[in-house]
Amino acid sequence: MNNNESKVDLDTIADLPRLLQSQKNAVIREGTPTLALRHDRLGRLSALLHTNRNQLASAISQDFGNRAQATSLLYDVLALLGSIKHTQEHLPAWSQPDINPSPAPGASSRVEYQPKGVVGVISPWNFPVQLALGPIIGILAAGNRAMLKPSELTPATSELLKALITNTFDEEEIAVVTGGQSVGAAFTELPFDHLVFTGGTAVGKHVARAAAKNLVPLTLELGGKSPAIISSSADMEQAVTRILQAKALNSGQLCVAPDYVLVPQDKQIAFAQIATKVVARLFPSILGNPDYTTIVNDNHFNRICGLIEDARTKGAHVLALSPAGEPSVDPETRHIAPTLVLNAHDDLRALQEEIFGPLLPVVSYSNIDEAISYINSRARPLALYYFGTDANEEQRVLDRTVSGGVTINDCVSHLSDENLPFGGVGPSGYGHYHGIYGFRTFSHAKAIYRQADVTPIAELLNPPFRDQNQNFLEQAFSAFKPT
Repeated sequence: MNNNESKVDLDTIADLPRLLQSQKNAVIREGTPTLALRHDRLGRLSALLHTNRNQLASAISQDFGNRAQATSLLYDVLALLGSIKHTQEHLPAWSQPDINPSPAPGASSRVEYQPKGVVGVISPWNFPVQLALGPIIGILAAGNRAMLKPSELTPATSELLKALITNTFDEEEIAVVTGGQSVGAAFTELPFDHLVFTGGTAVGKHVARAAAKNLVPLTLELGGKSPAIISSSADMEQAVTRILQAKALNSGQLCVAPDYVLVPQDKQIAFAQIATKVVARLFPSILGNPDYTTIVNDNHFNRICGLIEDARTKGAHVLALSPAGEPSVDPETRHIAPTLVLNAHDDLRALQEEIFGPLLPVVSYSNIDEAISYINSRARPLALYYFGTDANEEQRVLDRTVSGGVTINDCVSHLSDENLPFGGVGPSGYGHYHGIYGFRTFSHAKAIYRQADVTPIAELLNPPFRDQNQNFLEQAFSAFKPT
């Protein structure tokens, strides 16, 4: 960072408390927004995305070096438009209080969903529009204000988002702050009413520590090593095709990309053969192919190359699926072809670290219990994928593994269903959003109890305690006698 950038970041950091206080003052001054106002805010966000979709896709491609227009339009824009529409349609029902059965004669109780206040969002670079605005859909739906810190690794996209949001929303509704790591660190220390962080596990730990200083409720969307299991009952052609399609998406720069594949011992060669055909069909060329995403920067490029070299040095079979005559790795353009690591073993860094790139280790197993044990010996993943037609085996995998989400006979698809929560477990994160789960995450569930005018048992619950109290207790405990 040069001196001018440092000065800009220092000015941004100095302004953060003002921005937060301005939004908190608006919360107190204006109270809970009506459903009409929430619908309007969501509508403005939808119009922003729809109108500027091509401009956003171009900015993303500029930041990456190359990313297909269709990839950005599908996953960064269209997915959000679908989420907004789903939220607008269901918001009236979600916002209704939960009315409980009468807790006592003449009494009533309900749960009302109240906005938490101001929610901070720190978003990553890999899907820089979707993961910035995705949580904000639920935040606005729940009636909150938002402050967004997008990634400094995608500066063109982040600055465009800031300009578009500034032109569409008052800063008391949504405020966007850009800058480097120092801005992000200062952002995490603000006393928000809730904070959402999407990124790596290591940084997530720092965010959690910073949020804990102010007891800020936290949603962490992290990553980890999401496994794909190919059962002996699976359609190999279908399974390998769908795994490679998911791995090729954004060149593997995706938190729910399959990070390694568990394959029956006798099917590893077939996996490699089918994978070669699939990649050749998807990408007849890679260098200069506008459909193939480059690695976002030199640091990430070098890190992935290091994983490949480590695997090669430690005796694994590295199989680059690059077209004939093309290099598998090109430092000038930051292209890395989809690459398999066959005969992968635990000593490899590629099986110890989250890959976040187009490298795919293939681990063989002899029976499903061995595959399950392999998964359970590692940190709980953000996603798990099972390919097969054996219903009993499928249920065994579901019962004996714990992951943020699961897709069966495909990869990534569970993220597309707004009726499902998206989130991790343990090292892959905690908390959920999407659909009603986002609305609930960003709402305070306020318990409200209305006491009856006359409470016949009040004298039995309060001093002075006499024989009638003892009789009441004996009858009450008799009613709850274990069966």
